[in-house]
Amino acid sequence: MTGALVLTLITVTLATLLLLGDRVFADQGDSAVDRIERVLPRIQCGQCGYPGCRPYAQALVDGTAAINLCPPGGNATVRQLAELLGEEPLPIPKELGQASLDRVAVIDEALCIGCNLCSRACPVDAILGLPQLMHTIIKAECTGCERCLAPCPVDCIHMTARHD
Repeated sequence: MTGALVLTLITVTLATLLLLGDRVFADQGDSAVDRIERVLPRIQCGQCGYPGCRPYAQALVDGTAAINLCPPGGNATVRQLAELLGEEPLPIPKELGQASLDRVAVIDEALCIGCNLCSRACPVDAILGLPQLMHTIIKAECTGCERCLAPCPVDCIHMTARHD
């Protein structure tokens, strides 16, 4: 009985300390990185050269990245970033591709040889399939980044308009 009471008191004390610590050390307000990250599509495709949207947002705040490196976000995102950062909008470089959330990859399953190269190239794991078996795309997850197109040895992947 005494042991249970001591354990309960310790638990309550630790919980209280955690709650107080959370309030004391909580991030006060909205950071610039948070505001920029909310503008980005947050699909973690990596086309900007950063491992995800938050590192790209941090690089924008640090001034080490250009505002036009997000093809999935398109020109609308570039305009919003320019407004937030007080810069002029720039066109998205053609070498980054023209990915769009309005497009989705589709695999012609009759031609697919199951090589798995497309699924390894997909930054958001939107391609399902096992080696030597046909693959398919989870359309809701596909960002339209086109990274799956080049590795396909049989050209069985094409882009099409997204129809939700």
